[in-house]
Amino acid sequence: MANMNITTILEKMTGKDKDYRYMATSDLLSELNKEGFKADQDVEPKLTTTVLQQLEDASGDVSGLAVKCLAPLVKKVGEDRVVEMTNILCDKLLNGKDQHRDTASIALKTIIVEVTTTSLAEKILVSLAPQLIKGATAGKSAEVKCECLDILGDVLHRFGNLITKDHDSMLTALLSQLSSNQASVRKKSISCIASLAACLSDDLLAKATFEVVQLLKNRSAKSEIARTNIQMIGALSRSVGYRFGPHLAEAVPLLINYCTSASENDEELREYSLQALESFMLRCPRDISPYCEGILNLALEYISYDPNFTDSMEEDTDDEAQDEEDDDESANEYTDDEDASWKVRRASAKCLSAIIVSRPEMLSKMYLEACPKLIERFREREENVKMDIFNTFIELLRQTGNMTKGQGDIDDPRWLLKQEVPKVVKSINRQLREKSIKTKDKSSTSNLKIEALVSTRLVMASHSPAVFHPYIQALSGPILSAIGDRYYKVTAEALRVCGELVRVLRPNFEARTLDYRPYIGPIYKAILARLANQDQDQEVKECAISCMSLVVSTFGDGLQRELPACLPILVDRMGNEITRLTAVKAFAVIAKSPLRIDLSCVLDHVISELTAFLRKANRALRQATLGTLNSLVVAYGGQIGSSSYETIIAELSTLISDMDLHMTALALELCCTIMVDRKSIQNVGLAVRYKVLPQALILIRSALLQGQALQALQRFFASLVQSANTSFDTLLDSLISTAKPSQSGGLAKQALSSIAQCVAVLCLAAGDQKCASTIEMLKGILKDDSATNSAKQHMALLCLGEIGRRKDLSNHAQIENIVIESFQSPFEEIKSAASYALGNIAVGNLSKYLPFILNQIDNQQKKQYLLLHSLKEVIARQSVDHTGQSELQDSNIEKILALLFNHCESEEEGVRNVVAECLGKIALIEPRKLIPALKERTSSPAANTRATVAIAIKYSIVERPGKIDEIMYSEISTFLMLIKDSDRHVRRAAVLALSTAAHNKPNLIKGLLPELLPLLYDQTVVKQELIRTVDLGPFKHVVDDGLELRKAAFECVDTLLDSCLDQVNPSSFIVPFLLSGLGDHYDVKMPCHLILSKLADKCPSAVLAVLDSLVDPIEKTINHKPKGDAVKQEVDRNEDMIRSALRAIAALSRISGNDYSMRFKNLMNKIMASPPLADKYNSVRSE
Repeated sequence: MANMNITTILEKMTGKDKDYRYMATSDLLSELNKEGFKADQDVEPKLTTTVLQQLEDASGDVSGLAVKCLAPLVKKVGEDRVVEMTNILCDKLLNGKDQHRDTASIALKTIIVEVTTTSLAEKILVSLAPQLIKGATAGKSAEVKCECLDILGDVLHRFGNLITKDHDSMLTALLSQLSSNQASVRKKSISCIASLAACLSDDLLAKATFEVVQLLKNRSAKSEIARTNIQMIGALSRSVGYRFGPHLAEAVPLLINYCTSASENDEELREYSLQALESFMLRCPRDISPYCEGILNLALEYISYDPNFTDSMEEDTDDEAQDEEDDDESANEYTDDEDASWKVRRASAKCLSAIIVSRPEMLSKMYLEACPKLIERFREREENVKMDIFNTFIELLRQTGNMTKGQGDIDDPRWLLKQEVPKVVKSINRQLREKSIKTKDKSSTSNLKIEALVSTRLVMASHSPAVFHPYIQALSGPILSAIGDRYYKVTAEALRVCGELVRVLRPNFEARTLDYRPYIGPIYKAILARLANQDQDQEVKECAISCMSLVVSTFGDGLQRELPACLPILVDRMGNEITRLTAVKAFAVIAKSPLRIDLSCVLDHVISELTAFLRKANRALRQATLGTLNSLVVAYGGQIGSSSYETIIAELSTLISDMDLHMTALALELCCTIMVDRKSIQNVGLAVRYKVLPQALILIRSALLQGQALQALQRFFASLVQSANTSFDTLLDSLISTAKPSQSGGLAKQALSSIAQCVAVLCLAAGDQKCASTIEMLKGILKDDSATNSAKQHMALLCLGEIGRRKDLSNHAQIENIVIESFQSPFEEIKSAASYALGNIAVGNLSKYLPFILNQIDNQQKKQYLLLHSLKEVIARQSVDHTGQSELQDSNIEKILALLFNHCESEEEGVRNVVAECLGKIALIEPRKLIPALKERTSSPAANTRATVAIAIKYSIVERPGKIDEIMYSEISTFLMLIKDSDRHVRRAAVLALSTAAHNKPNLIKGLLPELLPLLYDQTVVKQELIRTVDLGPFKHVVDDGLELRKAAFECVDTLLDSCLDQVNPSSFIVPFLLSGLGDHYDVKMPCHLILSKLADKCPSAVLAVLDSLVDPIEKTINHKPKGDAVKQEVDRNEDMIRSALRAIAALSRISGNDYSMRFKNLMNKIMASPPLADKYNSVRSE
């Protein structure tokens, strides 16, 4: 039936009436678009011929519809028909009438876009490619050449790799067109060669580059031909990325030379040269290294290139009046439509930006050389160039943020940035005051204002307020006028800056460094105008609310009369769903103000609104509400009625669960605040006991409980026993009974530890007498030999340890012997609990118990490991808690050290690790003794000792600053150089120490990285001598002893990327080291995927440069299938690995310019074509 229908339609399509033809073509289009359409063998030829005829229809509407028919038609007819159609169209394009040429060209492009199968593409290319080449080169008119080149570009872009045998001849033909007389032909040839270049072999690419460079060397060529060749080089580099690297030695000096020697009016030549250099910087980061200096100098020279304009504003003056006059002059300054020098300045700014992004190691140099130049160019007269200069400066700030965790050495980028702040503030301030007459276009002014405001905000936020005090008057005017701007984005950004301005005006409430009073009124009025206005953008509403809360909390004492008008507006914004969250946070800011703002007019309303919010589904809102309620209870507790408290307690009790520990911690904190603040109210205590306590006892059994939530829970029990309504004994019983194992088995280790900590806090809060009776009860449990109840003993030991750590137990006789008895227990967990308890009891009274432990270690060989653990508890607590350090003094330390160094060589790894941890923690207490002693042992003949020393150093590098730092600074290289050791265990220990240093104290190692990095990279390589085969009788098993070391080395690089990115040269690491890691064992691939994602985010240009080579190993990973007999664990691991690889792919897909890599494009297409992979990829992307 369908085909009968088609025949009728085709007849109508050839009718005389153009309306009939139009209707029939429209019907054909809808038929072709139907899912089930299939043309018969005999209808197909007629169908294609008719559609091709319609393309030449006299009516433009009909031929337009016929073009639309081609897209579905290609998919519905046989391949030979499609080939026939392309040949006919190609012939029309080359030899047909002029008026049909455009249609034929559009039709061919449409067909090429619709071709999806390789077989069809190959058939089409056989005849199409040679004809297009002929059309592009033979003596046809320029229009035909351009159309052919255009279509050829599309063909090569999609299927260039299918016709490798023709590449050579194509290249020769296309290169010849670069010297054509018509500019349009040259331009199309450039993009066509660039499409071809992406799939050329290295040899042909070299040939192409060589030809273009030879043409450039010919100085007698016309300047437009030179411009074309420079554009060609830039296009080649953008098309092939890092593969252009080997040709830079020829190209870069040529381009720099052209740039400097071009005649004055040849701006485009300079622009194209700078654009090509920018492309090299981004895409060949490794090979461009030798030329960076030269390119930087060139970009800095041309960023202020303006031959037709002399700038009279050489000297910045501090005089405001002078500035105003300058502004008026600048309003009618020189403009010239002929002047294209701005293109050169813009290209320079972009080239500079490329250097900043791709060369993190040059950051300090950029501050010394580029930063002053950029600030000076903030007064650029062309709007679009000015935008790029701002963007370059913001890129500089962003890289500074990315790179440095440093503490501010003299050449540290952050320190250098600080020096420039006054200049930046002044320059930006002038930008904000600019008259907008100069700019023809309103929107670009707005963008410029936004950029200027963002820069001001970033600079204000990152520097101390005093820096800005001299400039307050100059800054406040423009900022407040920007708040009244019509464009909402300017207003919102101005309000954010105003928030920073408020902080700067009154940084602290005691000393007055600046008279801020004159500014309060204008700031308040400007914000109120925005706050009170309902019909405006949400972003502006939110910024106005936040900013007003800052004003009220900072200047409330000068705004008493205004508060009754302003606070109700903030309360009203709490009722509106859109601004609710912001308003809740605003009240927290006001409540925390040391000025104790008078909220009596709105307090009840605010409390009832907030209580209702605790029931809402929005998590962020509940979180903010708990925080705000807490601040309000602290500041205004006495003004809140007891019934309000009961409701709040009932609501917050529902939020306590291990599903959301952060929320739980906030809810418990609020509960403690209420109990402490309102001890006397009977109802509050009862409400807590019946509503919150049951939830707390369920929570404490959770294996997930830790950190902030656990501390809040401990405070909760301490507050509860101090409020009069709950007796200590009931609380203690209920806590200890939660520890009993249920039918489903015992509690997790973490839960038992949580319960023990809460018991200890509870005992201490209840007073000495209750505490003593509890300890006797716990001793009773341990003494009771018939107690087969191991869970009870376990709990008793943990509780004794927790209490002993917080209180001296020496007046309880024999407690240490009772605990040490449990070392004989048959249960591992009781042994470990006993060693924990003994160590912690010793912390409570070192002079009595430490000699006892040391004596036992010497005499009890069998219990040595457990006793060392006890010693580790003592030392670890001492190194953290500075109060007790006076007690752990020389005689003890000497004994401990002698004992530990004796065990350095122990055969048992467990013992060595504990010894290393002890040594590391003692180093924190007594660095002057320990570091030399450890250093001496780095050359010990025993590998175990050297490894123990390196691990000890790892434990001694902690985040907080300490007296060890200055000693370590000069000595750490000796320890880290163990990375060259002959023993793999020692090398791994050194890598782990380096990793810890990079994470906790990057400044210690920054200076050593140039020497350490090559050694570290070497540890990531698979070493054949570490792979051995173990013969297990029926089969052989391959063991790779270097695996752990490689994994540690890659993890170390991952950490270095976070803290020392400016020292790591990513290009030299990615190939070959990361590349080999991506194809290594499962354990190594996982950190490598993480590193690749990080690099894609932080150094996209370095990754883009070698993207092609990275595709192979990642593709193998995502296509890897476990063996048929693999166990579930292996299958799961493989799934994890695929997801991890897909995360890396997702990060790569976010790099702009990834489409230059044909391989990556193909990989993405394969992923999308495979439903299981596509699903995983999409779920990973949305994480």
